Amino acid sequence: MAAENAGERLRELEPGARLEDVLELFDSLPPVGVEELVGTWRGNGIDTGNPFDGLLERFGWYGKRFGGADDAHPLLFAASRGRVVSINPAFMPVGLMLGIADRLNNPVVAALFRISMPLMTTAKPRARLRMVEYRGVSSAAMVYDALPIHDPFRKVDEDTLLCAMDLRGMDEPFMFVLRRDAA
Repeated sequence: MAAENAGERLRELEPGARLEDVLELFDSLPPVGVEELVGTWRGNGIDTGNPFDGLLERFGWYGKRFGGADDAHPLLFAASRGRVVSINPAFMPVGLMLGIADRLNNPVVAALFRISMPLMTTAKPRARLRMVEYRGVSSAAMVYDALPIHDPFRKVDEDTLLCAMDLRGMDEPFMFVLRRDAA
């Protein structure tokens, strides 16, 4: 699919779509190489009916940062005074979160997360970038150090990625978009 058509199709799907339609676009996109990912990326989920839809955004998810193959920061969050911090995913009970995602849409839970965020921050990378075959295509993926998650990436254009969070125990992937941060 041509890049401008892929970008247009992604914009149509981003507000919410059937998972099958998002995966159809994902499967049509070219792979991306590890070296192409260096930088900071802003993220947002695509509502496909997944339990994780909107969950990270409720807590101030900013995106991801990649310094190289062995220097990936999978969970960046907006903090006070415009700062962006890296959270250690080992502190995120994703299995539990999957089971109670609907109950986490609560301002009290979000406030508790913000209060505890300083205890979860890290300067160390908590994931790696590797070429991984997913849905029949070898492309760059982020592999978490402490969780059974990998995020395969496909290229929409030089500054936009369509991504699938593949979590052990989750029937369908959580789909999200990363856009290169201009800052």
